[in-house]
Amino acid sequence: MSARSKARKQTLDLLYEADIRSTSAADLLALRDVIEEGPDARPIREFTKLLIAGVTENKRKIDELISTYAQGWDMDRLPAVDRNILRLGIYEIVWSADLDDGIAIDEALTLARELSTDESAGYIHGVLGRISSIKDSIAI
Repeated sequence: MSARSKARKQTLDLLYEADIRSTSAADLLALRDVIEEGPDARPIREFTKLLIAGVTENKRKIDELISTYAQGWDMDRLPAVDRNILRLGIYEIVWSADLDDGIAIDEALTLARELSTDESAGYIHGVLGRISSIKDSIAI
């Protein structure tokens, strides 16, 4: 697993926990960044910090896109892990100009296969593919 893939997994862990706790991922990250010191610490990766900042800053628009393109699903009905994989994937597709959409989608699908279901991976693929195909027309 590449360093960036590990950072995406760490990002997803923080997004998921923040979602479950109804708190901000940025606040949770700030808390973890202080606590994660000492000999047994697993430091927060810089790329994780960048992803959390981007998802947090654009969360309202990201959630609007999920609500619009996750056909047949309300945000609240989506499994939390799937909702947060979509948030991360959409952030990377729409706001990360230096990353190919295919890589963002593949990374999201890897997380979905590892942490959710095959059905969820297919659904996530469909939503992210749609977002990728229209991203130039999305007002951000």
